[in-house]
Amino acid sequence: MMNNDFNQESRELVVGLDAGGTRTRAVLAAAADGRVLGEGAAGPGNALTVPLPRLTDHLAEALARAVPEYARGRVAAVAGGFAGATGAAEDDPGRLNALTALAAALRRLGISTGSIGISSDIEAAFASAPGTPADGLALVAGTGAVAMRITGRRCTATVDGDGWLLGDDGSGFWIGREAVRAALRMADGRGGATSLAGAVGRTLGLPREVLPGGRQPEAPPAGPGASRGGPGPDAPHGGPGALPGSATWSLADREAYRMHLLPVVMAEPPTRLARLAPLVAEAARAKDPVAGALLDEAAGQLTDTVRALMPQPGERVVATGGLLGPGGPLTALLATRLQALGLTLDWVADGCAGSVALARLLL
Repeated sequence: MMNNDFNQESRELVVGLDAGGTRTRAVLAAAADGRVLGEGAAGPGNALTVPLPRLTDHLAEALARAVPEYARGRVAAVAGGFAGATGAAEDDPGRLNALTALAAALRRLGISTGSIGISSDIEAAFASAPGTPADGLALVAGTGAVAMRITGRRCTATVDGDGWLLGDDGSGFWIGREAVRAALRMADGRGGATSLAGAVGRTLGLPREVLPGGRQPEAPPAGPGASRGGPGPDAPHGGPGALPGSATWSLADREAYRMHLLPVVMAEPPTRLARLAPLVAEAARAKDPVAGALLDEAAGQLTDTVRALMPQPGERVVATGGLLGPGGPLTALLATRLQALGLTLDWVADGCAGSVALARLLL
């Protein structure tokens, strides 16, 4: 609990929920001014992918941590932003799942509020911007990527968010996948030298000896018959400008690198590739040209996603997700491109503040 002095608060309290793909957060706030009084967290809250019994458990756990028993009778409204749901359609399957699970969780805790609002996590994130805006554009760039037009606090148009197989262009997954592709292209000779080959290999646990520069070069042949000519058939493909270490990356080790890397990548859920995105950001800061080009392309992809919503100069763009926060790897790159469209980024951490604001609006 952040503040136990409920006696000094308004009789009415509200709860805002941000239920995402990895965790569910609940915030208890004063209805009068939105001041935060308590917080709680639990497991994933995606309304389409988390089974209803588990979704109910996660919601109940987060709510129980945020709202003490003696305050539960004073909760006047609850609003939740759910991944996999939308507030725009009454019969949306995700919305129905979220409403069913949330109502069950509230009953379990003895919270009998009659005012329950359901929205998507992106609609809630948009409402988290200063002033609780009702209209504008929302952009999410984390593991996935999606942009929405928000009208009257509801989504009216969506671009991308099509998942790892069909879309999520410019997302953390996209960047991670491109990092692996760049490493494989360096290994098989189709791409230029990049530090990503070593960084990706180390992160995924490949043997040191198959990494660029991982095996110590053999001593040069000696004796009258020793060759003193140019590179032999086992020489690397790096060519001029190759990174330190790549010159000792033999053809055999390159093949071994590929044979080790592919099974490791294929054995995991595709979205796990998003964890490689920070490697690209680090390499770009170190002036790796391949990594820099990847981030530049990712920012271009996200710009295209926003542009597809036909924004008007001066329209608000509320952004969230790990790639776009303060110091995020795409923040400056994307901001520059959006400025050319007459747009500016307004970043929010998550949808909790928006859900609290939406709960207060229910009253």
